[in-house]
Parts: sequence; structure tokens; C-alpha cells
Amino acid sequence: MSANTTSREYTIKETAALTGLPASTLRYYESIGVIAPIERGASSGHRVYGEDDIDRLMSVACLAATGMSVSDMRKYVANVPLGCSAAQDQIELLTAQKDRLAKEAKQIALRRRYVALKIDYWHAVEAGDDERAELIGASALELADEMKKIGKA
Repeated sequence: MSANTTSREYTIKETAALTGLPASTLRYYESIGVIAPIERGASSGHRVYGEDDIDRLMSVACLAATGMSVSDMRKYVANVPLGCSAAQDQIELLTAQKDRLAKEAKQIALRRRYVALKIDYWHAVEAGDDERAELIGASALELADEMKKIGKA
């Protein structure tokens, strides 16, 4: 940046709009250490977010969007400045999150199959096809058992 270029500053409302994180979440993340304390305006005392703050918050918003726990986000953010020395910790955090997401995806796929079976079941009931409804109902029960097992894993 040249000496004549100034960095833009954002209010909490503008920051919330840019990051997709509600103002209450921004304040919460600051209070629990997910993000560093934000500078305050000299005259107003209100939070003033800079470009670097927005960049960090966008990364945090992406982690939050994956469903990562606040505790893991705090660890991840604390590791970032450590660079290479924290790479293995970052890999482990992200791999664990990837595994949680894979499990959730499998659960969602099973739920979708279950709903599709129930739709087919009710179509069979509506058509008066009791034999088909019974077969579909049995399949739905098997799938429900499978969903329970995955939920416990």
C-alpha cells in the first residue's frame, strides 16, 4: 500500500453484513477468544473493524459454516500465527471436522432414503397395494435400524 492509501474501517453492522455473522456472534467470538479484541473508535468507543479483521472473520465464518465447534475454531485460529509448527495440529483439527461432516452426510443420505421409502409406502397405500406397502414398510424399518446404528457410531 502506498502512503496515501488508507484502509477502510467497518462498523459492527457492516462487518456482520460482509461476513454473514450476526453482530451478537461477532461480540461473542471476541468475548471467548475466537477472534482477538477489536479496536474501539476513539470518540465513540464502538468496535471498528479493519480489512485484516474482516479477512480473519471470513475465515472464522467459513469454519463456522462447516459446523466446527467453537472450541475447535478457537484452537484453529490460535494456531494460524504459528505457521508450520502448528501444521500437524491444523491437519488433525480439519481431518476430524471432515470425518464429522462425512458422518453427517451419510446420516442425511439415509434420512432421504427413508423419506423416499415412506413416500412410496403411502403411494402404495393410496393405490390399495397392500402387498407392496408391506414390503416397503419392512424396508423402511430396516433403514430406520441402520440410521440408529450410524447415530450411535
